[in-house]
Formats: sequence, C-alpha cells, structure tokens
Amino acid sequence: MAKKLKTYKTSLGFFDLAIAAPSMKAALEAWGADSNLFQQGAAKQSEDPDVVAATMARPGVVLKRPVGSNGLFKEHAELPTNLGDATARPSKAARKPAGRKPKKTSSRPADKAPAQKAAVAYEREQKRRDRERAREEAARQKEREHRQQAVDKAQSALDKG
Repeated sequence: MAKKLKTYKTSLGFFDLAIAAPSMKAALEAWGADSNLFQQGAAKQSEDPDVVAATMARPGVVLKRPVGSNGLFKEHAELPTNLGDATARPSKAARKPAGRKPKKTSSRPADKAPAQKAAVAYEREQKRRDRERAREEAARQKEREHRQQAVDKAQSALDKG
C-alpha cells in the first residue's frame, strides 16, 4: 500500500520549494539537499491549504515560486521582475503582517481517494526519476568504456613504438 504523502517546504536560492513526499528523507532527496534541512530549521512540513493542494496535484514533483512571494507554486517558476527600490523604506501599513483568519474545518470525514491517487502518482514519478538516473548512469558507463578503449589503443601504439 502506498504511504500517505505530506507536504514539505523550504527556501533554497532564489526560490521557495515545495513537494508532496512520503517522508522528509524523500523530500530532501528530491530537492537535492546534501544536509538535513529539517534539522537546521530551513525546511518544514506545511499545512497551508494552497500549498498542499498544489503539491498534491503534482506529487513527487518539486514546485517553485520566487522567494518571499505569496504566488502559486509552479513546476517552472519565474524570478520576480518588480523588486522595487531597495533604498525606499516600506510604510507602516506595509510592515504590518496581514492577519489571516483560520479556515473552518468540516466535520465530515476526509475523502481518502485523492490522497491515494496522489500517493500512486508520487510513486510513478519516483520510478520515472529512477529510470532517468539509470539511463544517465548507463550513458556515463558507456562513455567510460569508450574512453578506456581509446586509452588502451593509444598505450599499445606507444608500446609498439
């Protein structure tokens, strides 16, 4: 049975990244992180309904948005173009955080079908990534063998001379 997916978020470089994955380890692997961002406090599990909806629609795919923005997460995000004047000070109204009212939760039991579909889609995406890695590794191995043959041929020619 497929594992239940959770949504994880982090901020790397110019982008905020989000992914629906079964574990923190899987999220770190998809992000290409070489250290534990969760332990460092740079990544966390997200419960934001907009982020969860976006990641569950594309499980296993790293979604991006420009860092510091409130835009939608997309597979191919663009950098912001309206950065404004860096020397200008924001007004008092702009500095106040916008209060967000919590959404009411329904008393109905949650439908498990979308979660199961998302988990299956995640596994499919994971298998696709694994196949792509195997294909790249096979190409690298073939190139190494070709290079070794060329070296052996040159070495034999040198030994004859």
